Amino acid sequence: MSKNTHSFQAEVAQLLHLVTHSLYSNKEIFLRELISNASDACDKLRFEALDNAALYEDAPNVEVRVAFDKKARTLSITDNGIGLSQQEAIDHLGTIAKSGTREFMSRLSGDQKADAQLIGQFGVGFYSGFIVADRIVVESRRAGLPADQGVRWSSTGTGDFEVETITREKRGTSVILHLREDADEFLNGWKLKQVIGKYSDHISLPILMEKEEWKEGEDDKGGEMVATGEWEPVNKASALWTRAKKDVSEEQYVEFYKSISHDYDAPLAWSHNRVEGSTEYTQLLYIPAKAPVDLWNRDHKGGLKLYVKRVFIMDEAEALLPSYLRFVKGVIDSADLPLNVSRELLQESRDVKAIRDGSTKRVLSMLEDLAKKAAAAAAPAESPAADGVTDVVDKKEGEPTDADAAKASEDAGKYAKFYAEFGSVLKEGLGEDFANRDRIAKLLRFASTTSDAATVSLADYKARMKDGQEAIYYITADTLAAAKNSPQLEVFKKKGIEVLLMTDRVDEWALSYLTEFDGTPLQSVAKGAVDLGKLQDETEKKAAEEAAEAFKPVLEKLKASLKDKAEDVRVTTRLVDSPACLVVQEHGMSTQLARMLKQAGQKAPEVKPVLEVNAEHPLVKKLERDEAHFDDLANILFDQALLAEGGLPEDPAAYVRRVNALLV
Repeated sequence: MSKNTHSFQAEVAQLLHLVTHSLYSNKEIFLRELISNASDACDKLRFEALDNAALYEDAPNVEVRVAFDKKARTLSITDNGIGLSQQEAIDHLGTIAKSGTREFMSRLSGDQKADAQLIGQFGVGFYSGFIVADRIVVESRRAGLPADQGVRWSSTGTGDFEVETITREKRGTSVILHLREDADEFLNGWKLKQVIGKYSDHISLPILMEKEEWKEGEDDKGGEMVATGEWEPVNKASALWTRAKKDVSEEQYVEFYKSISHDYDAPLAWSHNRVEGSTEYTQLLYIPAKAPVDLWNRDHKGGLKLYVKRVFIMDEAEALLPSYLRFVKGVIDSADLPLNVSRELLQESRDVKAIRDGSTKRVLSMLEDLAKKAAAAAAPAESPAADGVTDVVDKKEGEPTDADAAKASEDAGKYAKFYAEFGSVLKEGLGEDFANRDRIAKLLRFASTTSDAATVSLADYKARMKDGQEAIYYITADTLAAAKNSPQLEVFKKKGIEVLLMTDRVDEWALSYLTEFDGTPLQSVAKGAVDLGKLQDETEKKAAEEAAEAFKPVLEKLKASLKDKAEDVRVTTRLVDSPACLVVQEHGMSTQLARMLKQAGQKAPEVKPVLEVNAEHPLVKKLERDEAHFDDLANILFDQALLAEGGLPEDPAAYVRRVNALLV
């Protein structure tokens, strides 16, 4: 038999060093990962066998077997799934193909438990075996290949691995772990069953272990558990989502979530429902507590696991939820879709559209429920039933207990946690999901001139609007500090008018699809002329008109001096302490959005802003007196206004020269 040595991909070598030297705080996750991989291999076999039943060979029933040998100090996880060819063993076990691995390495925090969970998130769970093993041997044969085309892969987790051809009668894969001296606990049947029950009870195919019985030692001296040769299932072997909610504990729901998401944290909420009607399906949907590390990668794939009549079809079925809900994890099991459904067919199927619409509404309902609990934080919390969110359990008569109060407090904080992680993604729904736009708008939260935290809803804002206020005012900026200190807010602060502060990159785009809320228009304070309507008294209006008229000659000179930079120059009433600010026309693209598009390498139209000046400011008044430095002052006014909103002068050196000239 030929034996070849190969070097690991650089990222794998780094990962293996991390695993073997650092991630020991949560050892047992390796078993979850290896059983999950074995289950996936069986699912892939069932899927491929839909078109080629011969792949089952003489073993139509798929299963996973876990066995240990105390003398040899080995632990084996064996499946009779799809198996690996020799090239697949080299490709899959020596290379991390999933994008984002470099980011994975950069995300390591030093928190061993959290870092261990990243292994699963990046699809490299196989390597977690090196947490407990100093050598791993993989023996496999791909279904459909002859027995003499099996493969043995082995490595000590250092710089390279060996691959050789072997004869293997049975299809599928055996992962044989040669355990470290400090991993004796996994040579114990009771311990293995406990770990399997905790992490893998939901696996829908049987996980088998040999039965054990107690054997007395000679002369009644001691004894030990010995295998009987009879195999028995150690999990329920029924898909968790197919069980009745009353038969699934909260702990089981949480562990199932962790197994499909490779997340360390429990989910914030979940919903488990069987939907009947023109389209029949079961949905088990989870709202995570933390965003995945690659959520914003362009090649990040979200989506749900799709099953048809309990047969696994595909991971990351993106068509089952809109893109703005790509953070949701879970399972859809359809009774109506064909078993040979493809990603292309998913885009066109009427049944899939019904599932997508139903699942979208269910997720929004979960979020609405979390938001209501946050709003009613002072009230006793309702106890979640099996779906974690939507059902209410009747309480016994009497006062709420301390546990009730603790639960209420925990529930109250869940929406804030969700929004901190996924609020930016949710906003994308304003432009993507017209049918649910109003529901999404009610879920949005913002900072404002009354609150630095993103806790203010549009409904909250409306409830606090001043008598005579006719619009919901907002400003977009790169940072919270830039928004809070923007000159464009000065008149609003003076009059005590609340303004929403929007600092997410998606805000400008998203708000272009939300022009009003509950009948009240949304108005950017940085677009168009400021019009406070009834909030501005007649005396103020008259004074502003007189100032504009008196300042007309200077305005004309400013327009001429700044004709290449500013579309217009006008006197404003929005400024109190600052000399000038920049705005754009009512329906124009903001300078902030134009900058963002350019930074992203996209084409953006040239935006010429409007310069608004405060005719009462000493620096502006100086324009009337200082003819010699008029052009310099005019350009300084414009560039300072640009700096105040987070931009940069087109010619920074010229700006510095002008300022220095005036200083001396």
